[in-house]
Amino acid sequence: MKEIVTRFAPSPTGYMHIGNLRTALYSYLIARHSGGKFILRIEDTDRERFVAGAEKVIIDTLHTIGLTYDEGPDIGGPAGPYRQSERKDIYTHYAKMLIDKGCAYYCFCGKEEKQTDNGNFAAYNGHCRNLTQAEIDENLAAGKPYVIRFKMPRDGETTYHDNVFGDITVENNTMYDLILIKSDGFPTYNFAHVIDDHLMNVNTVVRGSEYITSTPQYVQIYRAFGWDLPEYYHLPLIMGKNEDGSVSKLSKRHGSVTFADMVANGYLPEAILNYIVMLGWHPKDEREIFSLNDLVEIFDPADIRKSSAIFDYDKLKWLNAKYLTNMTTSEFGIVAQPFIEKVLTHEVANFDALLRLLQPRVQILSEIPEKIEFFQALPEFDINLLENSKKKTTLENAKTILKNALEKLNTVDSWNNDTLFNVLNALAEELGIKSMSVMWVIRLAVSGNVVTVGGATEIMEVLGKAESIARMATTLERL
Repeated sequence: MKEIVTRFAPSPTGYMHIGNLRTALYSYLIARHSGGKFILRIEDTDRERFVAGAEKVIIDTLHTIGLTYDEGPDIGGPAGPYRQSERKDIYTHYAKMLIDKGCAYYCFCGKEEKQTDNGNFAAYNGHCRNLTQAEIDENLAAGKPYVIRFKMPRDGETTYHDNVFGDITVENNTMYDLILIKSDGFPTYNFAHVIDDHLMNVNTVVRGSEYITSTPQYVQIYRAFGWDLPEYYHLPLIMGKNEDGSVSKLSKRHGSVTFADMVANGYLPEAILNYIVMLGWHPKDEREIFSLNDLVEIFDPADIRKSSAIFDYDKLKWLNAKYLTNMTTSEFGIVAQPFIEKVLTHEVANFDALLRLLQPRVQILSEIPEKIEFFQALPEFDINLLENSKKKTTLENAKTILKNALEKLNTVDSWNNDTLFNVLNALAEELGIKSMSVMWVIRLAVSGNVVTVGGATEIMEVLGKAESIARMATTLERL
């Protein structure tokens, strides 16, 4: 059986969009599941859209999520170079081969049609399609600018098989004479990717379904050279939920749509990858948590679905929370640290206790700063909040609770959650009041918040003895 060779071929025009990342992931999994080869190629011939530094973002993203490639711009390989901008002469050579075959021609019309969203070109009247050799030679000798166009068949139809959507057929008279080489000497995507895929032995192409209807044009180029077609997997669209309940193609208005933004917002790379694989593919069992190694073992491209995938941020949050809670405390501390440092400029007394407090209570790491802001300093709060009919507290008994709690807590040596909880429970019994009354007063006194990330004694364990007592004393003074 032949070795499967796939490629990920992004344009360095910005950050890594979720759709691009899914294409990379599926390409990687198809290759690795079969023991094949995965190639990274940078398609940077559109110089107007080129963004400096975007290639590094692509490479760093792939490294971050573990998608190692066998050939690429930074590691080389037998079919290099792996940046299309460095392969200009190769494309010119193959374009002239097509001219010699009578399958392409010089076009001197002076106006290159703009590409539409689906990859086709606006209608071209074919003025230069049948120029005589003498006319061509005269224009070339005069230095007249030109493009090289592919001579698309005028009749019949083109059919190819896609492994997701089945057989695709297009009438040839609906296709136009593609520009292969632009007037600046650079190739178009339509031509360059065909040449590169052939020379790099890519025999399995994975890309978005927006290319389904333009692929017949690429098929004609393959046939003109007499080359075997690759196998195609066109992936379904990724849709986002609109406020009115409808769906549309995923975009920024739906939330973070780039890998970098998602990581910055507190999603773990492994959770993002786990979620993305489910956008258009589903395993044969009901499992939802997969490592990359798991996916390499079980990924079957036959299970890629035709229907559009809906990006559900709530599901991603749930999945991210699963990954966070499955970490060890020290692992959680490493990923949480940058978000903790956004609001805490000094160390808390018990950092491990803070981590234990947060880990089961956050879905995404960006929730951390708001949850822990009160640990920085006791915020101003309405003292009347201490009076709560549901908790059976008044300002008068709150004063009593705080006075007695300070006396008891000053003698505590082992400042941990269990000890503190037992001391305050005993105090409630001694005062003849409900435990919840004591806990309400103490929690508000040390946090200044009605809603907190943890209970009174958990918060006190994090703050430490000195800070907890100081905050309770401050609240008592206000009373």
